[in-house]
Amino acid sequence: MARLDPDEIGLHSIRPKPGSRHPRKRLGRGKGSGTGKTAGRGHKGAGARSGNRSKRGYEGGQNPIHMRMRKLRGPHMRKSMPFEPFRTHNQPVNLSDLEARFEAGAEVTPESLRAAGLATRTDPVKVLGRGEISKKLTVRVHAFSATAKEKIEAAGGACEVIE
Repeated sequence: MARLDPDEIGLHSIRPKPGSRHPRKRLGRGKGSGTGKTAGRGHKGAGARSGNRSKRGYEGGQNPIHMRMRKLRGPHMRKSMPFEPFRTHNQPVNLSDLEARFEAGAEVTPESLRAAGLATRTDPVKVLGRGEISKKLTVRVHAFSATAKEKIEAAGGACEVIE
């Protein structure tokens, strides 16, 4: 392998890659330069004046898109429109979860569901009919779907609505 001459390479000889750097455009230096007179700013108007900087999102006087979009409404701007003031919030629990987590003959209440890791919020609990149930359970919750009630009673269990 040929050894490099120490005079040829070093910090003194480092140069940018050819074509990677361009000289700056010298504006307004006579007609022959190609950027004389108006210096690339065109004739008159806001763009020709000093201090011109176009604002982000500016659409040439047209109402900008962020102002055309609908507004956020409702308490604490929940990012939903229209806000639904009378919506009920239930915690869903499926029959398949009851089948997996409770023994036959057990009593299912919101407290026992919380202890089993289901329905952890304080909202009312509603049992939904997804899945199958074969165990006889006494279920005391706030609401039932029609299919859930049918399946629980068909398995020999009982459904009680609490307020």
